[in-house]
Amino acid sequence: MRPITPDNFIVKKQISLANQKTTYNLDVDEKTVKKELKTVRQKLGKIQDTIYAHDKYSVLICLQGMDTSGKDSLIREVFKDFNARGVEVHSFKVPTDLELGHDYLWRHYIALPARGKFGVFNRTHYENVLVTRVHPGYILGENIPSINSLEDINEDFWNSRFQQINNFEKHIDENGTIIFKFFLNLSKSEQKNRLLRRLNKQEKNWKFSADDLKERKLWDKYQDCYEDAINRTSKPHAPWYIIPADDKATARYIVAKILFDTLSTYEDIKEPELDEETKANIHLYKEQLNSEE
Repeated sequence: MRPITPDNFIVKKQISLANQKTTYNLDVDEKTVKKELKTVRQKLGKIQDTIYAHDKYSVLICLQGMDTSGKDSLIREVFKDFNARGVEVHSFKVPTDLELGHDYLWRHYIALPARGKFGVFNRTHYENVLVTRVHPGYILGENIPSINSLEDINEDFWNSRFQQINNFEKHIDENGTIIFKFFLNLSKSEQKNRLLRRLNKQEKNWKFSADDLKERKLWDKYQDCYEDAINRTSKPHAPWYIIPADDKATARYIVAKILFDTLSTYEDIKEPELDEETKANIHLYKEQLNSEE
């Protein structure tokens, strides 16, 4: 298998999304890719156990991508070997009335993983500079005091919102949250294939919405907004990774490998040692248990 590292996909400088790959050749067949994914996710499961016991870091995994980019299935396959008590998945859809009664980051902040846990955001706080930028009318529903019309939603507004997001991520990083942000980079032709598959397979029909086609017509606008968001917010403490997503098995393996390789570099994440008294009396505790009838 072709070796990969996080550096193959991390965004460290300004990028043009049009120049980023939507496919990646691992030089092996799909069966081998799935086998390698199984190996990596089992290792990730062990790291999760250690982080849970260590109880000082949390891990936030942000997944963004166009419709049909494979976010749901990636979550299912990459985190299959995690202990359920140590990972929480949140899917952020249209804000509820309760959520709209708070600032736009509130619902994301209260969903952050606790120390020792993994949190997966399926769509994230970046929707607030993506879908709302494509459809700025949604901003009016937030009832922001300084925003009274679409004319108020100008470049200064977006500059401020990007700064707020950067500050949010810097804050949680400094308080022990390890941040991964993955953009699943799907080609427009592959999205077409996946939408057709939803229509052609009866068991997949429920996933299709006519709104999918309306949003597809805005493909170029979304790509521009994603590119701008990635360039403005990929930081050393909260980097973006652009994941070729036309092949789901390959995308899942790449994400799992990046998570494992990066988390393995944290030498301070260790299982806690027993206190001296317990350690000194282990043999006594064993004798007590073994002497039970």
